Amino acid sequence: MKYCAECGSEYLDTATECADCGSKEFGSAEELRKKGIPLLGERDTRKFVRAGSAEDPLTSQRLVAALDAEGIPVFARPRRGGTVDIVTSGAGPWWEILVPEEHLARATDLVDKEKAQTQANAEENARAAEEEEAEGEAQKS
Repeated sequence: MKYCAECGSEYLDTATECADCGSKEFGSAEELRKKGIPLLGERDTRKFVRAGSAEDPLTSQRLVAALDAEGIPVFARPRRGGTVDIVTSGAGPWWEILVPEEHLARATDLVDKEKAQTQANAEENARAAEEEEAEGEAQKS
């Protein structure tokens, strides 16, 4: 038996691609354990830590997709969500972006870059909308 080097799924020795994640890289159980990748059915003992946060679900999805594209295991969880939380904290819900501890430095860097790019895009879109509105008003006159 061999195991997917990305997700730990078990395969026959004849398999060429992981049906779960698409990876073409395989290894033995010992090799995966050395890398800290849990095998299917084994308990995941990695420690996940906060690499960033998002103020809305769309931003959270975008950050998760960016980290996932770089091969960093990631999940997002809402930290606040109830009415009482909003009343007591004064802030709306936000999502915590969690990654394994060994990927924290790279993940934090990617999250910061993605947020900066999102902010730049938002400012550019706001300018374009203002210009379009000004053109529309100029045509009315």
